[in-house]
Amino acid sequence: MPMIRPPGPGRPYALVESSDAAGLDALDTAEIENLFKTHGALLFRGFDADVPAFRTFATRFCATSVINESPGRSPIDAAHNIHSVDGGSNAFPLHPEISREPWKPDAAFFACFSPPSQGGETTICDGVEMVRHLPEAVRTGLEGRRLVYAKACWPELLEFWLGTPDPGDALLAAPPPSCPYEFRRMGAQVVRIFSRPALHRPMFIDAPAFGNFLLFARFNNGRRDFPVLDDGQPVPEEWLQAIKATGDRLSCAIAWAKGDVLMLDNSRFMHGRNAITDTQERVIATYFGYLRFAPDNPEEPVDPVWRKADFRPPQPPEFRTG
Repeated sequence: MPMIRPPGPGRPYALVESSDAAGLDALDTAEIENLFKTHGALLFRGFDADVPAFRTFATRFCATSVINESPGRSPIDAAHNIHSVDGGSNAFPLHPEISREPWKPDAAFFACFSPPSQGGETTICDGVEMVRHLPEAVRTGLEGRRLVYAKACWPELLEFWLGTPDPGDALLAAPPPSCPYEFRRMGAQVVRIFSRPALHRPMFIDAPAFGNFLLFARFNNGRRDFPVLDDGQPVPEEWLQAIKATGDRLSCAIAWAKGDVLMLDNSRFMHGRNAITDTQERVIATYFGYLRFAPDNPEEPVDPVWRKADFRPPQPPEFRTG
């Protein structure tokens, strides 16, 4: 039987430790599901996970998966959407995985196959706790607001969602119900748009949470115009600084051990990382999926394609190599 330690001060995740030589396959699925729903972050240690064990474990809980198409990730088991993390060495601000798109996955899984000897810790932060600790002016400023994500389209994206690389105005105004975007023509350019609440309700806890692309956009990409508030204005800089400071204060750094597996509720927890000293010695695998037991998400379109089959969205031109 594994040893299970609930979250405690300074440790927002439940720790599930092996008490014998059993692997991840010996864990009870229903028990892990209940722990996940309750705590939102689980670290499995001492199970000596390898690629097949990691794949089998993740797919016990997820019906489908999605690839993060951003550059810098190497395939580990490409057929099952298992890839490395970004290959750089810089620190990353807190973010839910793929929160820049309307198909944000339900769960993010990470497995450590080679831990760094120094630096490179993965940081996590409970978005519910973040809201509770935000300055009142920032929290009330975000309540009831939406964040709007607008970016230019390219022909392959238009063909994927609308069936043609050159849609007319009527099709842009009334895309298929399964399409997650609205479209607007701005001069010669077509722009895709979606929005999400600035403070949302996670899957398994009835409390507001912060979890979106704002911190990554501002503090990694240097942008304040993606996303913007529902009135078209950027989120105020003083809000962004206060949100970052709160997240930094609440974050927990996970020092990886070989064989560790981290399972995060991507609707509740954000993750980031500390700077990496030696990228060659740090090997972390990722799997981003859609849970078999996820409740309906009212923000998603009817019968979303990412919940029907493993999803490989059209790759943006700026992400292409070769």
